[in-house]
Amino acid sequence: WYGIGNTGVANPSTAQVEVGPDGEVRLFTGAADMGQGSDTTLLQIASEALGLSFDEIRLIRGDTAMTTDAGASSASRQTYISGNAVLDAVKNLKQEAFKEASRLLAIDEKDLFYESGQIRHKSNPSLFLPLKDVAKTCGRKLRGEGFFDPETTRLDPGTGQGVPYATYAFATHLAEVEVDIETGRVKVKRIVAAHDLGKAIHPSNVIGQITGGVMMGMGFALTEEFIPGKTDSFVDYLIPTVKDIPEVIPILVEDEEPTGPFGAKGLGEPALIPTAPAIVNAIADAIGARIYDLPANLERVLKAARKTDEEMRR
Repeated sequence: WYGIGNTGVANPSTAQVEVGPDGEVRLFTGAADMGQGSDTTLLQIASEALGLSFDEIRLIRGDTAMTTDAGASSASRQTYISGNAVLDAVKNLKQEAFKEASRLLAIDEKDLFYESGQIRHKSNPSLFLPLKDVAKTCGRKLRGEGFFDPETTRLDPGTGQGVPYATYAFATHLAEVEVDIETGRVKVKRIVAAHDLGKAIHPSNVIGQITGGVMMGMGFALTEEFIPGKTDSFVDYLIPTVKDIPEVIPILVEDEEPTGPFGAKGLGEPALIPTAPAIVNAIADAIGARIYDLPANLERVLKAARKTDEEMRR
């Protein structure tokens, strides 16, 4: 069964891009970067769309006095949804700049185009104004407001059909493990993690996200268990550390998402979700028995291995 109540709901984000009379370019976003790299990604999207270098744009993030709602940093949504909001803000900033440049150059707006941080005349590209100079000359800030809410529809209660989400993530993980059948200890040797992420805006951030997701999935698979009344501290709740990181082989599958910013879509949960099933399947392949309760800790693995051994001796 799959619940259909919370589908096709509004999931918007907003962003703003402005150029001040001092020539400073600013990106405003309410998206919270918790280490996943959304600050860098959104700056890169703005940089590419504006034709300016990364260092030319100042980020203002998560300031309730200056930034508007970007929605939660959850559900692998910030790159896709806030990224599109940034693109919309840049588009509207350019329109504002065209109006001022048209006045300053005495040229009709429809005869102007934007390229590499400059507003140029279509028939005479040598006639241009840098975006920053437009703001300086008119003596006021130019600002573009951005908004994005993906088009979705609720699932029909009768048929279960609809378009509940704008885009989907796809991933495949393979795990190689060693199992000590005398102790039940499982050592994860290698994880191959293939992810369709649309377009890798920042490849090294993507690899870090995949590695982090694999580590969280390892904990879910092997050690992390909360038992009410018994799990009182992190002494009992075991989380993998950097010493437990296996070899992670990331495979970035870039099948560009037509509705995503520069073809990108989210990569958050997808790095976590396939890891535990891959590890548990590898354990089953090693000991000839399946474990149906997570985590696959020492006791559960040892019990399954001994049961298999007893069955083989009969």
